[in-house]
Amino acid sequence: MSVSIIIPTWNEATCLGRTLGLLQSLNPPPREILLVDGGSCDRTVTIARAYADRLPLTVIHAPAPGRSVQMNLGATAAQGDALCFLHADTLVPDDLVLLMQSTLANPDIACGGFISLMAGPHTTRWAISLHNALKTYYAPLLFRPHLFFGRGLRLLFGDQAMFCRRADFLACGGFDSALPIMEEADLCLKLCRRGRIRQLNRVVQSSDRRVAAWGALKANAIYLMIGFLWGLGVPATKLKQFYADVR
Repeated sequence: MSVSIIIPTWNEATCLGRTLGLLQSLNPPPREILLVDGGSCDRTVTIARAYADRLPLTVIHAPAPGRSVQMNLGATAAQGDALCFLHADTLVPDDLVLLMQSTLANPDIACGGFISLMAGPHTTRWAISLHNALKTYYAPLLFRPHLFFGRGLRLLFGDQAMFCRRADFLACGGFDSALPIMEEADLCLKLCRRGRIRQLNRVVQSSDRRVAAWGALKANAIYLMIGFLWGLGVPATKLKQFYADVR
């Protein structure tokens, strides 16, 4: 099962080099890495192109920023059997490809993701990381119990490096391009009709820049509010106003 890694970017110069540097250590390597840029005005694209001779990396230019649109563009261009959607500030284990292959070798599993350990240069956000791991289970249990028990629904989010088969992704319509946030959770709702969703007992490390900018108390309150309101049916387009971009 060949693997395509899709990285949506927009002004990610501060963290992209570290992420791409670690992708060089993947063993086995992916078939390709598709970096889909949404019009960065910093050195994001320059940094990506500097790695083109060390990685099977292609830069794709999206017409405008928007993670759903960017990731759909990457999935359409991808040649791999499996897709991994990776944020530019997330660091993955060096056996990522093997983990994807072994997980998706089970035909009953349609999608997988990792435990996200949120950390920065000065601290590791243990409490928030634990809550995010538990949220994968309790959010669908609270708001979609029939899918939690009947179809194995788990809700994965962007910093968990979610992955799935390309055929399943295309069959369910991919990400909803109208969603500015919660696009991964929405995809989980669609993919669970094709198989179970699994959170692997392995860790990826994600940047704590949003928590550092907002403060832990405010960040947790916003995360809880957005998740609760989305679970009750409030459109993600309205919830986006509470989730400002942090760069």
